[in-house]
Amino acid sequence: MKPPARWVAAGAAMAVLLAGCSGQAAGGDDGRLNVVTTTEILADLVQQVGGDRVVATSLVPAGGDPHSYEPTPADAKRVAKADVTFTNHLLLEPQSLIKTIDANADKDAPNVSLAEAAESYGAHVIPLVENIGLDVLWLGLRVRGTGKARGVTRTSSVKLAATELDGPGQLVAYLTESLGQPDKYFDSTDGLGPADSTTLPPAAHTHLNWAFTKPGVYRLTLTGSLDDGTPLGSGTFTFAVGVEPHTVEPADGGTATVLGDGHTDLTVDLDSGQVYAYSDAHKVGAAQSQVPAGRVVIDVPNKALVPIPDDSRFAFLGKHGTQIHQLPQAVLGKHVHGEIDPHLWEDVANAKAYVQLIRDTLVTADPEGKQLYQDNTAAYLRQLDELDGYVRTTLATIPAGRRQLITTHDAFGYLASAYGMTVAGFVVPNPAQEPSVEQVRKLSDTIRNLEVPAVFTEPNLAQRASVLVQVAHDQGVQVCSLYGDSFDDHARTYVAMMRHNADELKRCLGEAR
Repeated sequence: MKPPARWVAAGAAMAVLLAGCSGQAAGGDDGRLNVVTTTEILADLVQQVGGDRVVATSLVPAGGDPHSYEPTPADAKRVAKADVTFTNHLLLEPQSLIKTIDANADKDAPNVSLAEAAESYGAHVIPLVENIGLDVLWLGLRVRGTGKARGVTRTSSVKLAATELDGPGQLVAYLTESLGQPDKYFDSTDGLGPADSTTLPPAAHTHLNWAFTKPGVYRLTLTGSLDDGTPLGSGTFTFAVGVEPHTVEPADGGTATVLGDGHTDLTVDLDSGQVYAYSDAHKVGAAQSQVPAGRVVIDVPNKALVPIPDDSRFAFLGKHGTQIHQLPQAVLGKHVHGEIDPHLWEDVANAKAYVQLIRDTLVTADPEGKQLYQDNTAAYLRQLDELDGYVRTTLATIPAGRRQLITTHDAFGYLASAYGMTVAGFVVPNPAQEPSVEQVRKLSDTIRNLEVPAVFTEPNLAQRASVLVQVAHDQGVQVCSLYGDSFDDHARTYVAMMRHNADELKRCLGEAR
């Protein structure tokens, strides 16, 4: 089943199943305020503010990945019984979870998206920078704009459909999930039809593998529409597969913009209805960050040739061992997100903004508890001030040349920005095939050239770290641990999590012992 069916149905299905579900409510039967959050981190912040008047629980279970968690009917029941719900959003959580919350939350109960509302409390947001070096183009799909004039909300979906393909062979665009299972989005091998589509939330993008069975020139028409069927726009992109791209005319016959490296998404714009290629500005120049579909030529060079893996799950690509041209997905697993980094809490100052917003929300829901919420918040803010100072002082002891972060997950941009670190990226290969020599070389070169003494994995994302761990061992550097999105048995609070991160960074990146 393709993503559209799963995402579109999620909210409605949870609401329909709600009446017949069994399950225990999160709390509130003893008179305390029942607060449901999406993540453990948010639940901890709420509990610190709410104290004995509040029971705060997380929908994403302990050690779970909030980016990919799929809600259950029991989750819908818990949301319906909540007095207050908190999400992080900015597309941290999958849209299926957001739809479940918005479809089932009591219309009179506060339902707050912390990352989006915390700026008025002093939170600082930064762009999501995916610093992953590929020697070919990194190509995805994107929806830009708010769509407010069209009545779009955060639970709306935008359909992106492959409606026409012309070329010498077949095109399959697919996503490799975290455990190596492929999920086809566009597949021309059986003709293009309604199933050759996917949906994205507003202001989101996702990563894909783009496989071509034969060399030559391909033209793909991408069409966008809203979930109610309202048409948006359509555009035709040209791919130069295994041929010199500068000799290929774009679809509209004008002057071509050749895209061959960096990060580009085939984009549908909710506000203008236009379809274009949206690229990293530093790769193509700021004036060319948006190129109309008809002017684009996408380079799929011969160095993108890869063998079809000997894995029955990938038989849809052809006979194993056969060489195909493929632009890689780069980041493993479903990875839908927006242009703003949603991991605000990795900067303690942003956590303080969250806490103040939580305080005011709880006061609205429970005015009788106002004094307690204010007192708890004041005490916790002092604790967070101490934590911020501890993180800053601890990381300041790391020599400037050793403040390099190599991780499996782009969750640490705020930590780097706030505390003087630098994030370096790498390619996560398709788990169904061995990483290329070039991919391993680049990661090895990054570690060697930067003289990085350690790399970092997250406890809940160990399955994504095999290549990083192997290269680290080959290069003789440490493999250390940082908390990004969730707790574990060793860190059960936000303060403990951030103290661990500071201590671990100092231990692993500090002066050689």
